[in-house]
Amino acid sequence: MRKLTVPALLFATLAWGQPAAPEIGTTETAVTFTSGVNLVPVKLVVRDKQGRAVGGDLKQSDFILQDKGKEQTISRYSLERQDRIEAQVTAERVDEAGRPVFQPRPERPAVIPERFLAYIFDDVHTDISDLIRAREAAVKQMGEVMDPSTRVAVYTTSGQTQLDFTDDQDAVADKIRSIRRWSADQGENDCPPLNYYWANLVLNGNDPEAFNALVENILECMPGTPADAARQMARSMSIAKLAQGQRESRMGLGIVQDVVGRMGAMPGSRSIVYVSSGFILDPQLRFDEQHVFDAAIKAKVVVNTLDARGLYSAVPSMGMGAASPLLQRFTQRMQKDLAFATSNVMGEFANATGGTFVWNSNAYDEGFRRVAGVPEFTHVLGFSPAGLKNDGSFHELKIKLRKRAGLNPDDYEIFARSGYTAPSAAASAEETVREEIRDAVFSREEVVEVPVELSLQFFKSAPLEAHLTVVAKVNLDGVQFRKKEDRNTDTLTVVSVVFDRNGNFVKGVQRVLDMRLRDQTLETLLNQGGISVRSQLDLRPGSYLVRLVVRDAEGKAMAMRNGSVEIPF
Repeated sequence: MRKLTVPALLFATLAWGQPAAPEIGTTETAVTFTSGVNLVPVKLVVRDKQGRAVGGDLKQSDFILQDKGKEQTISRYSLERQDRIEAQVTAERVDEAGRPVFQPRPERPAVIPERFLAYIFDDVHTDISDLIRAREAAVKQMGEVMDPSTRVAVYTTSGQTQLDFTDDQDAVADKIRSIRRWSADQGENDCPPLNYYWANLVLNGNDPEAFNALVENILECMPGTPADAARQMARSMSIAKLAQGQRESRMGLGIVQDVVGRMGAMPGSRSIVYVSSGFILDPQLRFDEQHVFDAAIKAKVVVNTLDARGLYSAVPSMGMGAASPLLQRFTQRMQKDLAFATSNVMGEFANATGGTFVWNSNAYDEGFRRVAGVPEFTHVLGFSPAGLKNDGSFHELKIKLRKRAGLNPDDYEIFARSGYTAPSAAASAEETVREEIRDAVFSREEVVEVPVELSLQFFKSAPLEAHLTVVAKVNLDGVQFRKKEDRNTDTLTVVSVVFDRNGNFVKGVQRVLDMRLRDQTLETLLNQGGISVRSQLDLRPGSYLVRLVVRDAEGKAMAMRNGSVEIPF
């Protein structure tokens, strides 16, 4: 499968500004924050009996989180709402001397990308008839899905179809209509019709009925074959089919991991619509599945899933030898269990990431309407596991609601991940800080733990050259200083990043202010309303989203702000 190209944001390559004040220095040493070394995020959706997502009525104290049966302290909580970014724009005019003068832009703010939606069509495990129906239903919903602030991408499990994020509705519809069933030999006409699930029962499940049914089916397909030879063939066929099934299931997992990696660099709400008939994961692939879940949660990507089979029932296949009582009994059992197992994997993706799973329904239009949307409210819990060992083991999680006045847990259903995999090695404090800053940059959440005002200014020096100034005015009343001798010390990390109209990273500037302020200097800055940090980026004309992140080392607090600017040609 072709690997996706993921634009990397390496903070080591960002420019470092030089302060003018002698009591404020710059340093390229990462700031140490105490939070997050072993922080485990758990994204979940709480729905009432009518299926509606529940938001502000619930608080952090309402949740009970257990790790391997032991209740944990929830150290972080946030409620994500699907509201819109408030755009902030300034533009330039020129005075009589030809000098740029900045003023608020009166025109309509630039339409900036707020939501990124990736469609993944499983062209490996989905029958062509189901694929066609799903394709047309998805195209039919495009008018409702693609508003001006939404960017859509299209991928297939095989990698033979890809379209990067765009706001071109016609291009998306054409790409979806072009999706075809993967052309590799799928073995539908094989005799015996051995599949991955059957082979897994024979080899990993040590299922005697599965083995005997396969031997009998081989004898039906190849009359005259000696019984011993048929048994040997059953083993060898199962080994080959298991290997093929694992390869194809890894494709199903791999495409999600690749798309999650791509979307982790998109500044806004991120969700996937995974359309598939489902696939099997044997025990060897369950560890890989948890890694995909971890990556999606870390990147704040919601995976919504739709079972492309629609309504289905376990009907014996005549090709599997309905005349034999053994084959008939095994076929009925296998098809019933197979339908559950394949849909179960799809449900796991949705539950683990706070998504929606639509299955056993022929209402494709309504199904795509549900999975192409995002819950109005998503809760994110964070906890640092007590005594966590970096042994790579799996930890089962259980999340419940605490009963209180006005809250009956029986009236709600929680959709959340089933667990997480412990790290194999502890992250350094420096790595943790870099990850926290990166996560904040690629979020669209606005946080004001550190009071900061964002303003954007630009002027054009040539028809295709512009200089954008990002001004972050930090109110030092909200900054926590540490007294060291006669100085007030703290370190602020200020990151300004620009994305284009389709959410692709363009440029970024990171400034670290090491403040060692005398009392008089601090008082002066407080009277002036704070300290202004300016970052300049050279851009071409176009529409841009600006993301500002400020970290306070002493206060262990953060500010995240969004803005947009449209530089005319």
